[in-house]
Amino acid sequence: MTVNAAEITREGLWKNNVALVQLLGLCPLLAVTSTTINGIGLGIATLITLVLSNTLVSLIRDVVRQEVRLPVFVLIIASIVTIIELSMKAWFYDLFLVLGIFIPLIVTNCSIIGRAEGFASKNPVGASALDGFMMGLGFLIVLVLLGMLREIIGFGTILAQADLMFGAGAKALTITLSQDYDGFLLAILPPGAFFGLALLIVGKNLIEQRLLSTSQAIGGAPASAS
Repeated sequence: MTVNAAEITREGLWKNNVALVQLLGLCPLLAVTSTTINGIGLGIATLITLVLSNTLVSLIRDVVRQEVRLPVFVLIIASIVTIIELSMKAWFYDLFLVLGIFIPLIVTNCSIIGRAEGFASKNPVGASALDGFMMGLGFLIVLVLLGMLREIIGFGTILAQADLMFGAGAKALTITLSQDYDGFLLAILPPGAFFGLALLIVGKNLIEQRLLSTSQAIGGAPASAS
């Protein structure tokens, strides 16, 4: 299968974004993004899992029999997630307590097994690693944006509890937008997560329509979003 690095990048970050287009991994996406730091933590863990699982699956794609490839892929992903979970317990314990069950649940993220089966099992190592990185980065960006949006509306802060990830000195990174803001509870509850994700999807669709209209206008075609 012929692959193109630029196309892989567009697919992962925008055209086929895991969260905004494929709508996969929504359980952790909606559950833990009450703050920016939560989104960063889970996003990085998912990105690392995607890169390593894609790379390992690509390496063994020619030696694993078709009948057992899915169990083998799940075993690889589970092993990687276990290593990440133990590493977080060792070095980011407070953040691990916040993210809780959603770290081991990365194993069940459909996007990860989907990329392993749909891409890494059919492509060379370099392309597979790039695909995992871009898909993971696209997911990470959405987690951070949604977490930031909910944190700003819900708490009136940005990067609260940064010390959970970056150490005690990172407390100075927290930005408080207003001392008089009491917060908006709905934003940090599950319905707020759905509203926030819907706004991000709408924003992406509006940008695509604007780009399409501009492209058609430049090309001399009628500027329409259809």
